Amino acid sequence: MRRMAKEGKIHWADVIAEDLIRTGRPQVVATGISPSGPIHIGNLREVITADAIYRALRDKGADDARLIYISDTFDPLRRVYPFLPDSYSEYVGRPLSEIPDPEGCCRNYAEHFLRPFLESLSELEVEVEVYRADEMYKKGYYRDAIITALKMRDKIVSIIDAVTGKTTKSGWSPFNPICRSCGRLTTTTVTGFDPERGYVEYRCRCGDEGEVSVIGGGKLTWRVDWPARWKILGVTAEPFGKDHASSGSSYDSGTRISKEIYNYEPPYPIPFEHVLLKGKGSMSSSKGVAITIQEMLSCVPPEILRYVIIRTRPEKHIELDPGFGLLHIIDEYERSDISSDRSKALSRTSKSPMIDVPFRHIINIVQIARFDPVKMLEIIKRSGYRIEDIDLLKQYSKYAKEWLERFAPPSVRFEVREEVPPEAHEIAQPVREALSELSKFLMEKELDAEMVHQQVYAIAEKVGVEPKEIFEAIYLLFLGRRSGPRAGWFLVSLDRGFVIKRLTSL
Repeated sequence: MRRMAKEGKIHWADVIAEDLIRTGRPQVVATGISPSGPIHIGNLREVITADAIYRALRDKGADDARLIYISDTFDPLRRVYPFLPDSYSEYVGRPLSEIPDPEGCCRNYAEHFLRPFLESLSELEVEVEVYRADEMYKKGYYRDAIITALKMRDKIVSIIDAVTGKTTKSGWSPFNPICRSCGRLTTTTVTGFDPERGYVEYRCRCGDEGEVSVIGGGKLTWRVDWPARWKILGVTAEPFGKDHASSGSSYDSGTRISKEIYNYEPPYPIPFEHVLLKGKGSMSSSKGVAITIQEMLSCVPPEILRYVIIRTRPEKHIELDPGFGLLHIIDEYERSDISSDRSKALSRTSKSPMIDVPFRHIINIVQIARFDPVKMLEIIKRSGYRIEDIDLLKQYSKYAKEWLERFAPPSVRFEVREEVPPEAHEIAQPVREALSELSKFLMEKELDAEMVHQQVYAIAEKVGVEPKEIFEAIYLLFLGRRSGPRAGWFLVSLDRGFVIKRLTSL
């Protein structure tokens, strides 16, 4: 990451890929999220960052590189989140994979939130090898790592104390057993360990005592689980939130545990900043401040959502404005040349359409045509654009419709009035004369949007009014308000006869 400031012209993903290739190790890029609730765009940054690095590795000839995703399905439910019924208080402390699905559609709680996320990754063409943590524990992936951690408990404590500057509580264990009675792993204390049999004795606050196998009978605490999985899965690079990268954090302790306990070289760190929702702060499902991946994919093509993340270096925060801000990013994407914009190249999917109509125009077209595909094609033809794939047009009209309903600022939404709006009668006489002159110009020949736009300025000078007054009058006459889409494009998008009749109606 240190070379990025010096090599500004090289994409951040390529810089990291080059650093990784120089190590000579088989590359395994890892990412992981706990499916404790709806997985939002803030969470997605980790996965898309990992995927960009993976793609860069493959582009540079690292054909054996792998991209893996670990779903932390064995993490405990921390609390009853706002989206859960109060009855879920009985499940607090139990592993997510051992809790019922709140809607009864999946085999467990974790899968309920994981499944739509994996479907979104498929749409985004993020091709990951998926590991579910509960299955890894139950199949014995962690067996040796758990036994090693229990044997070297005192050494791990000394590492954590040195890194955090705090004193670990007496009786702390790197392994949290799952109580056979209440099913919780946050209320148990380890009271004994048999390394030969691989069993741990415990006592639970619910009053139960017993023993469990290290295979599926509990899990490592996060500070130990993370470095353990690095070795188990051969991880060489991993993005993670900046919270894990601060001094004394889990990455600091993880690097030492990885080296000193598991004798494994820690992965290349890629800390990333939060995704902020404009005006609301960091995204959080538990706080109700988030946009889900499915919501955004209903409004924009997959490559745009990828581009939102890939265009920004991981160490820079992303402030997502799903309104005008998103439109500006789409404009940037549409204008850029894939041969010179590496972010665009890394964002493209195999199904990225080659559509000739800017998204901003699609937004206006669907409103003018009132979402009628036939009328949309007519408008596109009049506007000088071409599109022959009706299915592609329908898909983009769906994106536009969803964006208009979910995120569009009020100033972007409009409806062409079938009759002259009452508001238009306030237009002053000199401006009415200007509109009449504009109607004569529109009668003359085939015109494009820029010609019409520039003619407004010429007429304004001829008649002696401000161009702004004419533009406002156009919007009042057709929309009943003083603002709207770019006037030249708007007028050529409408039926010429309708436009001329309306301009001379006062």
